[in-house]
Formats: sequence, structure tokens, C-alpha cells
Amino acid sequence: MVAITHADIVNAPKALLHDHLDGGLRPATIVELAAAIGHELPETDPARLGDWFVAAADSGSLERYLETFAHTVAVMQTEEGLHRVARECALDLAADGVVYAEVRYAPEQHLERGLSLDAVVDAVHAGFRDGCAEAAAQGHRIRIGTLLTAMRHAARSQEIAELAVRYRDLGVVGFDIAGAEAGFPPTRHLDAFEYLQRENFHFTIHAGEAFGLPSIWQAIQWCGADRLGHGVRIVDDITGDKLGRLASYVRDKRIPLELCPSSNVQTGAAPSIAEHPIGLLHDLRFRVTVNTDNRLMSGTSMSREMELLVGAFGWGWSELQWLTINAMKSAFIPYDERLAVITDVIKPAYAKLLT
Repeated sequence: MVAITHADIVNAPKALLHDHLDGGLRPATIVELAAAIGHELPETDPARLGDWFVAAADSGSLERYLETFAHTVAVMQTEEGLHRVARECALDLAADGVVYAEVRYAPEQHLERGLSLDAVVDAVHAGFRDGCAEAAAQGHRIRIGTLLTAMRHAARSQEIAELAVRYRDLGVVGFDIAGAEAGFPPTRHLDAFEYLQRENFHFTIHAGEAFGLPSIWQAIQWCGADRLGHGVRIVDDITGDKLGRLASYVRDKRIPLELCPSSNVQTGAAPSIAEHPIGLLHDLRFRVTVNTDNRLMSGTSMSREMELLVGAFGWGWSELQWLTINAMKSAFIPYDERLAVITDVIKPAYAKLLT
């Protein structure tokens, strides 16, 4: 088999379901925006700042990992800052060969300088529109939908859920809750999830990253999540090739797992890429997807995540196509639109790679 190179993977179409807008900024952009508002950074040289984010996030603790976001969120408090970050996100993903992405962010975290929730969403969407148009002009077509995230330690989930539904035909494709799992179960936000189900709206829940099976069980059985954000700890209900009741349910129902290998290693959810449960979950045919989570904090991209899996598990184009189609099947856009991307973009490209 011919070795798969990083450049090969960049050129292959990819679908991304779990990417945080405030976790993917360019270091140079952070430096410029911070200087404009007087925010103090741990480093002012872009290269050193990028290294600092990766080192600070590489702690083995989800809580410490989340602390790095104080600096990115600080520079995303104006319409100009949000627009720039979203535009650059679209360009960076497109340049990496991503053809479809769902990018999530928490509007409630961007109100410190007087923006309204609607103004935040409008600025982000304008940035994505401009970035996607610019990428297309450069020969890289990408479609981006957004997920509006509520913070699980706060009490605004109903308000954010209503905001998401209000923008459902204007670019928002789903809802999410995020933040530290321990002590903040998803059942605290049942009103929001019940509202979303009544509105026939899609949502995913960060679960099974740091807290384990109870978080996954609540996300699915109490809250009705369409997908699991991470969900990596479902492996705790698997012994060899024998699945427990919850793992069997997740696999049988084809509930997508938004796995983020590099991030999971950083936060201690997996010991290494080679020991990441994604290998076992692939072999057991769960609905596995691979994602970036936070490109800045993990120093990663979709191509790098795939390259790491190729190296760790000996995967080839067949497995990378499987991951990509899984993600596209699990996207929160209408079925016919998902199918069009699979049949018109993904399968023709991989057919050439598989020959």
C-alpha cells in the first residue's frame, strides 16, 4: 500500500462536526485583537503564543484545559473581532480540505462589551459568509453551519435554545451544552432540551469526555441528544468485544460519537493516540467521527487528526472515507443536502484515492 502523506490528506474532502470557534483562533489574530483592547497575554509573539496555548492545554485536566479560553474569548467581544475570527475559521478549514463543518460557540460568552445575543450571532454568521465566499473564490468550497452552545454551569440554556431556533433558517443548525461535566449534569437543562424536541430541532451534548457513563446515559435517555460530544468514555461499558447495555444502545441506535483524539489525550480522557478508544470503537462499528475540538489548543487540524490515526492504527483511505461519510450522515442539515455532499463530493474524491 502506498503511504498516505499529510498533503494527500489535506487534498481529500473532510467533514467536521465538533469544532469550537473560540478554540481555533490564529495566534497572530489574538495578538492583534488583544493589543487593540488592552488585554494582557502570556506571550505577544504569535509563534510563542501558539506554543503556550498547546502547552497550557496539555495538562491532563479538562478544567485546566478550559482555562486557556479566557484569552480567546477576551478578544471576541466586538462585532469586528467576532467577524474576523469566523472569517478566518472558514478560510483555515477550507484550506485544510474541509467541505462541511459545524462550528460551535457560546453567544453568552461574548457580551462583555455590550453586544446583544442577536448581534453576536449576526456577526459570526457574517464572518462565515464572507470567509466561505472568499474560500470559494480561491477554489476551496466549504459549507459551515453553526451550533449555539449554552454553558452547563450557567442558567441561560433555555434562552440560548430559543435563540438557536430563531436562527434555524439563517445558519444555525443545532444546539449544544458545554463546560466542565463534573457537578453539572445535562439534566439541569431539561427544559431547554424538551423545548428543542418540541421544535423538531437538533442538538448534541458534551458527554462522556471527563465524567463517564452517567453523563452519557443522562444525555441520551433523559435529554434525548442526537449526538454525543466526545462520548469517548462509552468504552467503559465495553469489555473486549462484549458490550454493556448502554454501549449496545448507543451502537444499535447509531448515535454518532464526536471523537476528538488529540484533545482527549490532552484532557486525560485517553492515555495516547495509539491507546485511544477510537480504534476499538471503529472495529466494533460504532458511528465514529473524528474531529478537532479546539485547533489552537491542540495545535491540530482535521488533516493532522486523520494523519495521527493513520499512523497509530494503520488505517488507509477506506477508513478515512468511512469516518468522513459517518460525519456527513450525522450532520444537522437536511437529509437530501447531506446526501448531495456524500454522492457529489466525498465519494467521487475517495473513489480516485482508493484506486
